[in-house]
Amino acid sequence: MAKKNENRSNITLKCTKCGEVRIRTQKNRINTPERLEINKYCSKCRTHTPHKESKSA
Repeated sequence: MAKKNENRSNITLKCTKCGEVRIRTQKNRINTPERLEINKYCSKCRTHTPHKESKSA
């Protein structure tokens, strides 16, 4: 049996409009090797904006 979450890794999402880094989530690196882009609510912009995967420290 596979270990739980061995293919998943933590990523941070950055707002493309204001540059705020607030959202952390997980993704499967095997199924989606490219950078993720999701529309999420930004509390600083107060609208739904596209958030892109940023480099994690």
